[in-house]
Amino acid sequence: MTEFTARGEGGTVVARPPVLAPTMAAIALALLLGLQPVVTDLYLPALPLLARDLAAPMSATQLTMSALILAFGLSQLVWGPIADRFGRRPVLLTSLSLLVLASAGAALAPHIGWLIAWRVAQGAAMAAAVVCARAMVRDLYEPHQGARVMSLGLSGLGVLAIAAPLLGGVLAMVLGWRSALAAVAIFAMVVLIYTWLEVPETLAVRDVRALHGPTLAGNARTVLAHPTFQAWSLLVAATYGGLFTLLAASSFAYIEVLGLSPAQYGIAMASGSLAYMIGTFFCRRWLLHWGLHGTVRRGGLFTLAGATGMALCALAPSWATVPLVLGSHWLYLFGHGIHQPCGQTGAVGPFPQMAGVASALAGCLLALTAFAVGLWLGQAIDGTLRPMALSVAFWGSITAVVAWTLVQRHGVAPSR
Repeated sequence: MTEFTARGEGGTVVARPPVLAPTMAAIALALLLGLQPVVTDLYLPALPLLARDLAAPMSATQLTMSALILAFGLSQLVWGPIADRFGRRPVLLTSLSLLVLASAGAALAPHIGWLIAWRVAQGAAMAAAVVCARAMVRDLYEPHQGARVMSLGLSGLGVLAIAAPLLGGVLAMVLGWRSALAAVAIFAMVVLIYTWLEVPETLAVRDVRALHGPTLAGNARTVLAHPTFQAWSLLVAATYGGLFTLLAASSFAYIEVLGLSPAQYGIAMASGSLAYMIGTFFCRRWLLHWGLHGTVRRGGLFTLAGATGMALCALAPSWATVPLVLGSHWLYLFGHGIHQPCGQTGAVGPFPQMAGVASALAGCLLALTAFAVGLWLGQAIDGTLRPMALSVAFWGSITAVVAWTLVQRHGVAPSR
């Protein structure tokens, strides 16, 4: 448990956050972080149906994903300091209520413009849950222990990521694309009720100056200038660039190019989520033996293997078969299951008193990367596998290089 100095109402004090058992913390993390794959993955099998039903061009259809991610990233810059000032729990309850409302609005959207607007609202609300979840880990644990708890929580997220596309595929085929978005609203309500009943406040002392302009700017400069933050946040952004490519482009690649049905596509995506969950399991085991640096170094091998397989699919079309594409998909997501928990905890590790700000800045960088990928895919998707395969190959290569260089040099996250 971390004991640290914080700025409270009466000045500088030493405070200790409340005790929360690692298992209960992991359940809360799984639900809160699991909002992201549910909001993004559950409607993926419905994207082609959605585009046809709303007569939406490819660029607008992709914007339902990339606009959500941009709002998700930029909103973290607001929610992070607010969570440091007012605490994690009130921010969670407010944002989850907004997410329920936005998800219901998306399910009822009459045309693509309204759907994009409601998806932006979903992204903004979802951002608070993710910021608070990451910050809660730093409230309660030192970086090495936090990485193991985060990995356990992300294993639970993996279960949700497996279920989401499967459920989305069935709902899209049986009840239409709106039912998939309605299911998101129901899940958000479940998380809201659980948070209200079970999740305590983890911030020991609220920083009354967190929203003060000069303080906020100074905190941001401190975080952005720290080489440990730079290394880990770049790793997270790069690995998510490849993941977002798979989220945004795979429905068109698997369904329209490789000929899978929506239900078969849901199974393919679920199998990728299983690979991710297995990666988080290996992450926890490797952390015990190799630490953060050694774990990420080994994860880079799987990421690069997946990237290489995708590159072969892009450069040799005759090789672009379901087994090779799906196998590369699995390898990449296995590596993602290693990089993500290590990177998220490593980025906030040096900042126990500014965990909200650090989490927000790391998340913003991740989301800006994903938004750029989404904009490019909206123009690049051409009825072949090349855009998806080349993008995954690019981001996988970047991830491996960062894991083997910057993280090894600067990834030390000292305890405070």
